Parts: sequence; structure tokens; C-alpha cells
Amino acid sequence: MASIAARLDEEWRTPHSLYGELSTVDHKKIGKRYLVTAFVFLIIGGLEAALMRAQLIGPNERWLSPDQYNQLFTMHGTTMIFWYASPVLSGFSNYLWPLMLGSRDMAFPRVNALSYWTFLFSGLFLYTSLFLGQMPDRGWFAYAPLTELQYSPALNMDFYALGLLFLTISTTIGAINFVATAFSVRAPGMSINRLPIFIWSTLTTSFSMIFALPALSVACVYLWFDRRLGMHFFDPAQGGSAMLWQHLFWVFGHPWVYIIVLPAMGIASMVIPTFCRRPIAGYTYVALATVSTGVLGFGVWVHHMFATGLPPLSMTFFSGASMTIVIPSAVSLFAWLATLWGSKPVIRTPMLFMLGFICLFVIGGLSGVATAVVPYDWQLTDTYFIVAHIHYVLIGINLFPVIGGLYYWFPKMTGRMLDERLGRWNFWVMFIGMNVGFFPMHIAGLLGMPRRIYTYDGSMGWNTVNLVTSLGAYLFAIGVLMFVWNVIKSRVRGAIAAGNPWDASTLEWSTSSPPPEYNFEVIPTVRSRDPLWEDRLEPPEQSSLREGPTLTDGRLTVQSAPLDADRVRLLHMSEDTLLPLIVALVMLALFYALLFRIWGLALAAAVMLGVATAWWLWPQHPEHGEG
Repeated sequence: MASIAARLDEEWRTPHSLYGELSTVDHKKIGKRYLVTAFVFLIIGGLEAALMRAQLIGPNERWLSPDQYNQLFTMHGTTMIFWYASPVLSGFSNYLWPLMLGSRDMAFPRVNALSYWTFLFSGLFLYTSLFLGQMPDRGWFAYAPLTELQYSPALNMDFYALGLLFLTISTTIGAINFVATAFSVRAPGMSINRLPIFIWSTLTTSFSMIFALPALSVACVYLWFDRRLGMHFFDPAQGGSAMLWQHLFWVFGHPWVYIIVLPAMGIASMVIPTFCRRPIAGYTYVALATVSTGVLGFGVWVHHMFATGLPPLSMTFFSGASMTIVIPSAVSLFAWLATLWGSKPVIRTPMLFMLGFICLFVIGGLSGVATAVVPYDWQLTDTYFIVAHIHYVLIGINLFPVIGGLYYWFPKMTGRMLDERLGRWNFWVMFIGMNVGFFPMHIAGLLGMPRRIYTYDGSMGWNTVNLVTSLGAYLFAIGVLMFVWNVIKSRVRGAIAAGNPWDASTLEWSTSSPPPEYNFEVIPTVRSRDPLWEDRLEPPEQSSLREGPTLTDGRLTVQSAPLDADRVRLLHMSEDTLLPLIVALVMLALFYALLFRIWGLALAAAVMLGVATAWWLWPQHPEHGEG
């Protein structure tokens, strides 16, 4: 095996140089870059929230002007929802998918690299607005007509429209790559009913992205056309409709809720069985519930619009759909509880975060169901009750599994363990801070505190809940910083990790920690859902993890059939290349040209983009890669 490993290392190794770092298409490096970049955006969004909570900690505060508050409020929501919540899950998927699937890379490695560069550059594009003093300032939902040129004449909302349009390129091509990977580069024998639940969850969200993102892209194009080309899509005075924006935005927006929670739920479905030492209960039902949630998510967008004067019959239908979607979510919840029931779970830091996630999942889910009831929703709309619900979903159902997943897979990614004692303190500080900080928002909403206000009078009766909320939010922030410190400290001085320190059951733990650049010395053959637990589960056939094709003559992996994962042929994977970076830089120049309306530069960038695309698609000899 030593000679095989050496040959594979020679074929797959990325040079340790600036060129190597910029040209790499290694899914593991791209996944870690996604995670780090998304966490940087999380910290930036957290700083924006800290400033807002300082403004709201007491009545009649004057830390921020109304315009500054609007900009921070908009950037906080936009950053957290678009540049943190989904990309951080893409980081997990990029890193873990080929390892879980028994492959050596994603289906399209160059596309994978392009998705990261466009994600990074879109975020840099958005935050250029900070240095110009013109950050987006009309809310992360950007309701028309307040975003029209007559109400927002500066570049603020141009940054928003073009930045999101730029980001959708990254998200769409990334989703297509995940779908292609799931159906074409699985290990032989990994049939569709043997996929890890995390694969099911990310695959479902990838399909959701492909169908949901066009609505957001169209909305952003229309908004920019209205603002800079004199069109009137959202201008009622000229025959347009402000409601059109809301429909387009929420046709995208509600599926996006499940896009940012389903993979996090998939993480929980991987971690909980490991520490319970038993396969997840009701695997088939959890997989079906995951897919059902993604499908039903497209039928509930109007519950964001119950207060807009829609016909009663329409509201009745969408109210029913909003209640129905609770059912598949409950299936996953009861599967986790059934897995826990009767087991003797090993309580380590990753498991603590999953148990905390289950508690927050119930609270966030129940507050969401409340908004499905139309008369009740009328009372809650635009109050802090909705803000509380959003944060229980975004933090409780997204961030807690993400942190727990990082504690779980950190040894796989780095070869070192995170500090367990600090991890337990990390959990309790975050969990207490989360509930102290965001549960009182429900009470503030029931007391009538509206969303999006930058100050309030002391006579309104909101003083105590806002003080508690701000203190809890700061405690929660301390917990996040404890995690960051744990990562930094343990990356250098953490205990050396074994190949499978948690005694987990899935393929990614069959390799060394961290994995070699080629992932597997031999392409495994899979015969069960838990190939590393087969000795104790006694299946009729055993997986083969040490014997199989080595594929040492180039960057090769196995293409498999979509359903049964029978071997079809060999795929030649892409070599390292600067082409994804070049294409992303040309896109960045194009979007800056559109922002500042430098039409000559925009035309030149469009031509360069066409040339780069032709270069990308130019037929190559198979030994030079496909993808």
C-alpha cells in the first residue's frame, strides 16, 4: 500500500505555494475555506448585532442615528441569512460529501472552486459599501417601493441587488455540482437507500436552490432595472406592483428557510446515532421527511404576507400548508428522540450541542406554527415575536448543529481534537445566552414592540425585556468567541486525533485524520448504511474498505449508476487550475462596472467572461480532466 499511496499522492497533491493555494480544486480545502469565510461573516454580522443591541439596551439611547441603525439592521440580516447560514453548510458538504460517498472529489472540481471564489467576491463586493458609507439600508427583505430610486437615490440598494445577484451564481452552480455528485460519483454499492442522512438533506436543499433562486435573481434584476434603467416593475404609479417584489422574494425566501436548516438537521442525524451507538431510528421515514419538507417549503410563502390584504381563500390554503409542513419536521424530531430512547448516549461536546439543538428546535418550531394561524399572525406581524422566531430558527436550528458538527468533524479536518472542557463551557454559555437573549423577544412582541425601530420611549413598558435581551445576546456572543478560541488553540496544541475518535459508522471515518488529498487508497465497495459498524450489526454482506480499484494512473474516480450505484466507468477529474479564480475576478469587475454604470468596462468584462467560458468548455484530452 505504501507504493500505491505514494503514486496517488503524486497525482493528487497540490503544491504548497501561492499558485497551489490559488489554483487548488481539492474539495477539502474548498470546504474549509467555505467554513472559515462563513464564520468571518458570522462574526461581522454579530458585531453589527452588538451595536444594535447597545442602541436598544435602554430607552431613548443615542448611540446610533436612524440611518446608521437602518444600515446595520439591513447588513446584519443580509449577512447572516445569505453570507453565513447557507455557505457554512456548503462548507460541511464540500468537505464531507466525497468522503461520505467513497469518492475522490466532487463531480465538477473546477465548478466547486468557482462557487467558492464567487461566494467570497460577492461578500467583498457587498462590504465595499461600508467604505463608501452607503451600506444597504432598506431591510434585508428590501420591500418595494422603499427600495425604488426616489426613496433611495444613493448606491445603497444597488449594492444589495447586485451583491445578491452575484451570490446566486455561486449558490446555483454549487447546488448543481452537489446534485451531479450525489447521482454520479458514489462508491460502488452505495445505493440510494444507503446514503447518509446528511447527503439526503443537502441533496434536497440543492434541488430547492435550483428552483428557488431564479425568483430572487429575477427580483434583483427587476429592482436594478427600476433603479438604473428607468423601468417600473415595482412602481404602482407607472403600472408596476410593489406586491410583485414580495411574491418573488418570498417564493424564494421560504424555501430558503429550509435550505438553511435541513443540512443542519442532517448534521444532527449523523451525530446523534454515533453517540447513541445505534443507527438512526426510522431511516427511511427521516429521508422521506427531509425530501417532503423541501417540497412543501415551496407552498407556504404567502404566510409571510397574511397582512397584505390577500383574498381569504388564498390565506386559508397557505395557512393549511404552513401547518402541514410541521409533520415531516416532527418525523425527524421523533426519530432523534427514538434513537435516544433506550440508548446510553455518550455525552461529549458534539452531543451536548445536539441535545441543545433539539430543545431550540421545539421552541422555534412552535413559535413558527403560531404564525400559520391567520388571526394570530395579524397580531404578531412586524413585532419582535417574529424576530424571536427568526433567531430561534437561524441560531437554534442552524448555528447549534453547525458548532456541534465542527466539534464532531474537527478531528477529521485537522487531525486534532478540540478541548473538551472548554467545549462544555462553550455549550452552556451559548445555550444560556441564547435563551436569555432571544426568548424575551417573544414577550416584547406580545407587549407590542414593533420590529425595525431604532429607539423607544421609557413609558412603553419594554425597558426590562430589552435590557435582558441585550445582556443575553452579549453572553451568547461570548460563547461564540469561546468556540473561536477553542479552534485557534486546538489547531496548534490540541490532542492528536485517532482516525475514528468517536467510533462513528460512516465512510469518512475510514480514512486517516486528516484524510490524504486523494481521500481513499482504494475505492470502497459498500454493502450497508453503517459500513464501519458491520461487525456488530452482522449484515449479510460485508463492505470492502481495503480491497478494490486503486486508480493510480491520473486523477481518477468511479462513476456510478444513479440508483443502485453500480460501477459505470472511470471519470478523469480536473487538475489544479487558476481558471475558476480568473472567471470569478472577471465577474467581480463586471458587477463593479454595473454598480458604477461604467458601460465600457461592463462590455469588456462581458467579452472577457465569454472568452473565459469558451476556454473553460474547450474540449480536452481526458487525461487533463473533465469538470
